[in-house]
Order: sequence, then C-alpha cells, then structure tokens
Amino acid sequence: MKKPAFFLAALCSGTLLLGSCNSDKSADSTATTTETTSTDATASGDMAGMNHDAPAGEGAAATGSDSPMVTAMNDMMAKMHAMKPKGNTDHDFAHHMMEHHRGAIAMADIELRDGKDATMRQMAEKIKADQQKEIGELEPIAERLDSAPTNYKPQDPADPFTSKMKASMDAMMKNMPPMVTNPDMNFNMMMTVHHQSAVDMAQAELAHGKDTKLKEMAQKMIDAQQKEIADFKAWHEQNADKM
Repeated sequence: MKKPAFFLAALCSGTLLLGSCNSDKSADSTATTTETTSTDATASGDMAGMNHDAPAGEGAAATGSDSPMVTAMNDMMAKMHAMKPKGNTDHDFAHHMMEHHRGAIAMADIELRDGKDATMRQMAEKIKADQQKEIGELEPIAERLDSAPTNYKPQDPADPFTSKMKASMDAMMKNMPPMVTNPDMNFNMMMTVHHQSAVDMAQAELAHGKDTKLKEMAQKMIDAQQKEIADFKAWHEQNADKM
C-alpha cells in the first residue's frame, strides 16, 4: 500500500505544480499583452513633434482619471495625437484647432450639467456657442487645404512650427490642475489651461501660417480667449474658498 500511496501523493503534487505553472504563464501573458498594448498606444502618433503624452507624475495621473473634466481633456488629446499631419501649417492648424474646440465644448457641457455658479455657467454657454461657430468656419477651410502643399516638417522637433505646436500641447498637459470637489472650480481651472493652449496654437499659426482667412481667425481666437483667461483668473481669485 505504500507505493500506491506514494504514487498518489506524487500525482497530486504534480497536478498542483502544473496548475501553478499554467497560472504563472497566464499572468505573464496578461502582463505582456498589457505592456504591448500600452507601448503600441504610446507609439501610435505619427507626429514626433506633437507628442501629447503627459510627463510622469503630471497631467492625467496627477489630476485623477475619474474626473469628467480630465476624461474630456484626455479624450481630446488622444484624438489630436492620433491625427496624421499633412505637413502644411494651415491645414494642420485647422484640423488640430477643430479638435481642440470640441474638447472645450465637451468641458462646457460638463459645466452646464454639473455646475451651479451663474458666472461659470454663462461662460460655458458662451464658449460652447463661440467654438461651435468657429468649428463651422474652420471646416470648409480645412477641407480646402486638404490639397495644400507641404511647407514644414512635422517629424522634426526642431522645425519652428512643429516646436511651437508641441510646446502648446506639452504646457497644457503639464499644467493640468488637480481636480477638487467643486465642479465650477474644476471648469474654471481646466478651461484656463485649455484656453492658453489654444492661444499658443493660434500664435504658431500667426507666425508660420500662410492662409489669410485662417490667420485672421487665429488673431480673433487670441483676442477672445485671452480675455476669457483674464475673466477665469479673476473669478478664481474671488472664489478661492471653493478649492
């Protein structure tokens, strides 16, 4: 009886060991898949100069990924990052700015859904209306520029236009504020950095764009959004207790 007992014990031990190995392989496979997916997602952008990934410890990681405002910002950045630049300053500015505006509209909608402060809600309504109008004006220009010749190097970080566009995105992600419990304050803080990024992008278009109509729109964006940035900052100072 000793041999059968020993054989049974060995069989049980081998079965447990096999189960453990299979479990380890499954875990390794999951980890490999996750790592590969993450790497592929990071590498998916074609515009080396417009890498929108936030630095470690900043951006989305520092603000709380469950915040609706952060989700809206990250969705916008993912869509902008996925765009394949044509290499024409006017064309690429128009397409990036349309997506940038859609991000602002998404955040305005969140404020109109969750916010209580009358001033912030009024600003949200104005921003939504203004940027919907501008998207309508940008769309035919962007379509017209689909056949425009290349005039800059989107893969070259040293290219002046590429460098300015990248800086506008990097600064926005680096300066994303930590979210608080007050939705009005969150809208205020997020739109401040979002507007500054739009101003920086518009200034890049003014410096390097060629299309007269688009440059006129860029100047109007700068004027309007700089004023709203000042309004946001004034409200922030008066409502510091909402932090």
